[in-house]
Parts: sequence; structure tokens; C-alpha cells
Amino acid sequence: MPRTKKKSAGKTVRTALRKKSAPPTKVTAESLDTLGPARLAALLGELAEDDAALKRRLKLELAALHDPGSVGREVRKRIETLARSRAFVDWDRTRGLARDLDDQRRAIVERVAKVDPAEAHELIWRFMALAEPTYERCDDSNGDVGDVFRQACEDLGPLAVAAKPDKALLAERCAGALFDNGYGQFDALVAALVPALGRDGLLALKQRVEELAAKPAPPPPKDEERRVIGWGSSGPVYEDAFLARKSDWAFRSAMQDIADALGDVDAYIAGIKEEARSAPGVAAEVATRLLAAGRAGEARDWLERAREDRRGRFIDSAWESVYLDALEALGERDKAQALRWEAFEQRLDAERLKEYLARLPDFEDVEAEERAIAHAAGYANLTHAIIFLAQHPALEKAAETIRRRANEIDGNAWYALPEAADALAGKYPFEASLLLRALIDFSLDNARAKRYRHAARHLAECESLASHIKDFGAIPSHTDYVAGLKEKHPRKAGFWSVVAEKFGN
Repeated sequence: MPRTKKKSAGKTVRTALRKKSAPPTKVTAESLDTLGPARLAALLGELAEDDAALKRRLKLELAALHDPGSVGREVRKRIETLARSRAFVDWDRTRGLARDLDDQRRAIVERVAKVDPAEAHELIWRFMALAEPTYERCDDSNGDVGDVFRQACEDLGPLAVAAKPDKALLAERCAGALFDNGYGQFDALVAALVPALGRDGLLALKQRVEELAAKPAPPPPKDEERRVIGWGSSGPVYEDAFLARKSDWAFRSAMQDIADALGDVDAYIAGIKEEARSAPGVAAEVATRLLAAGRAGEARDWLERAREDRRGRFIDSAWESVYLDALEALGERDKAQALRWEAFEQRLDAERLKEYLARLPDFEDVEAEERAIAHAAGYANLTHAIIFLAQHPALEKAAETIRRRANEIDGNAWYALPEAADALAGKYPFEASLLLRALIDFSLDNARAKRYRHAARHLAECESLASHIKDFGAIPSHTDYVAGLKEKHPRKAGFWSVVAEKFGN
């Protein structure tokens, strides 16, 4: 026996070593290093002739090595070139554009900032000015370009701290950007610049934003001159009305960001339109800030007004979480516990039940948990009941519920039943098979061809489970079930071909 163990351990070590050592032809930093500098340089030079992006990257690296001060000039030139570009970039080519943009951003942050912080700060603002024209000439469905500009906005903070610009000038620049934020590229600007602005800079920013908002709007065009830029549920969307709403949103959003930075809850609230105050999400945002300021009573009032306006016809998780926090802060723990249990009863919210049980005295939690499992077993929506019982886990109760309510199983619940079947398979193969059969039957009965591959897999799993089922009771055995499928669905060639190809049935 000891000898066998030693051999087994040796085999394990050899397996681990094989996994650790990559094939010599796999392209990694280590394997490329074996080519040597001369060969690598030749290959890179060759590739760069046909790859403009690689060539630009190599130029930046060479500039950083031989003349660090020239990196800023190279970046500035590339930004100017990108600013002049007008060619539209389709979605399948935006990844290359995003890489080019990110190369410039990284050069500013990682190279220029180390040599000249002031220039890096100026360059990152110039870079951010590319956002709007770039968005307008590309299809950024995958979000790659947006990710670069959002990161650049975050980079503005530490670069501004290092550059130490005049706070009044920085506030002026920030205010302008907040009103020119058509694609959300500056959404995180105020938060990023808080360390550089400080309280005085934030107050200057607030004043400048108020001044910009107070500027008289241009006179509205005559009806016959109004330009339609789209259509909504209430009719045409006019350009002048859209721009007015956009400016108002920019002002309110900027003032709320500044209020958050200054810790001024009342200023934050002042920026909310009256008609939006009863929305549960808005009330939750306000209440979160009031709680942080030690104003739990006001927080509860905001939340309860929102619930009253909606007359209890909504379930908003954010609202509910903050409301529970407010009740706890006010010492209304019994009311909070009642709400947690109600949330569980209404929608089998496992997180609320966990919170509820955690706050019960010893031994009372056991009884409450049993009551919760019994409630879940009788829940109107069987799929939700199965999800809860399988994940809790209460597998014995889940199995009993599936047997008792087998005729209610929803075979369209592809998002839940396979996982529940996996959980049940070890101890309750019969009940797992019931779930899998429901999935198979639904797919074939409704000719859901896209699910045939999954249905074939479920059928193979049923075959594996069948050997562990001693008594099929009133339902057909696995062999009879398959025969029934062949008789009922002989024309589902797509399904049977997958079964034959993958599982040999």
C-alpha cells in the first residue's frame, strides 16, 4: 500500500509539472524571450510595416526610451490626427480604434506624467475632447471606446493633483465639461477632481455652474422653423426642446455631484425635480444620503412617501434595502423584521430570509426556517419554489414538492430546472428526471429547435439517472419514455440526429 501511494503521488507531481510547463511554441513572454533580441526586433519591424497601430506603439516606446520629453509631442500629434478624422468606424472595427485611443491614454498617464505632470494634465483634457466626435463617428455597441474615455476621466483626478493647476481655472474647465457631456464621458468628473479642487475649488465650481445655468436661453424658433430630430410617444421631438432639457439635466446633475462632494444633502435634494421625488429609486438615493448624515427620520419619511404614492404596487429592491436600514437606525426592529418576512413570503427572497433568521434568538431561528421551507413548498409559482428549495438547500422538501406537484412543472423554465436537477441528482434521481423530462417534452412539443441540443443532453442525463431509480411508479421507465418520444416525435430529425451523434441512441 505505501508503494502504491508513492507511485500515485509521483504521478500527481508529474501531472502538475506537465500542466505548469507550456509548449515551447506557445506565444508567451517567456517563449518569445528565447528568440533573442535581434530576431524579435526584426520580426517587430517586419510586422510594423503592415500594422499602423503597432508602428505607432513602437514609436512611442522608442521615444520614451531615447527622448522621454518627446512622448508628449507624439501623443499630441496623434490626438490632432484623431480629431480631424471623419471616417465612420463600424462596430466590428471599434476594438482597433479603442486600442489606439488607449495607447495614447496610457502614454499620457504612464510616460508623460512622469516627465512633465503639467503637460500630461493638459494632454488628458485634449484627449477627453476627442470623446464626442469619436462617439459620433463610430458604432460603439460593444462599449470598448466608452471604456477608454471613462478611464481617462478617472485619470484626470491624479493627473490634476500632480499638475497642481490653479483651482479657479480647473473649476472653470470642469464646469464647461459638465455642460458638454452628451455621451456621459464626464459623468464621474466631479468625483475624480475632488482631491485636486478641494473645498474652495468645489465652491468655485458650484458658482460657475450656477452662472452658466443662469445664462439666458436663446429665443425659441418660430413654429415653422422648429427642427424635428425624432419622435416620441407624445409626438415629434424638437431640437430646441431637447437642448433645453439637456441643459437642465446637466445643471441638476452637476449640482448634485458637487453637493455629494461637499456632503450637502439638502443641496442634493434641491436638484431633484418635484415630479421625480416619488420614484422609489430616487427616494432610495436621497434616503441613503440622509442616513449617512444621521437623519434617519427624514430618510424614512422620503421612503414611505414613495411607497404611499405607488400604493404598494411595486417591489424595488434598492428602496426596500434602504427602508430596512432606516427602520434599524430608528430602533424599529420589529417592523423591519416583519418587512423581511413579508418580502420572503411574497417572492421567496432568500436574502431577506437570511437577514430575518440572523436576527432571531437561538432556537427560534430553527422553527422559523422550518416554517419558511413549508411556505416555499406551497408557493404558487412552482419554479420559484424549486429554485428556493434547491438553493437553500432543502433537497428533501424540494423532492417531495416536485413529486406532489409534478403536473405543475414548467418545462419552459430552462433557466432554473437544469441547475435544480443537478442539485437533486445525487440523492433524488427520480425527481431530477421529472424536471429533465419536463424540459425535453416542452422543447419537442413546441418545436424549439434551438433547444434540441440541450434536450438531447437532458435525455442522456435521464439515461444515466435511470440506473439509480428503483421504482418509476406511475410514470414510464426510461426505456418506455424514449420509445414514447420516438412515437410522438418521429419527425424531429434535428433532435434525433443530435441524440445519435452525441449519445449513440
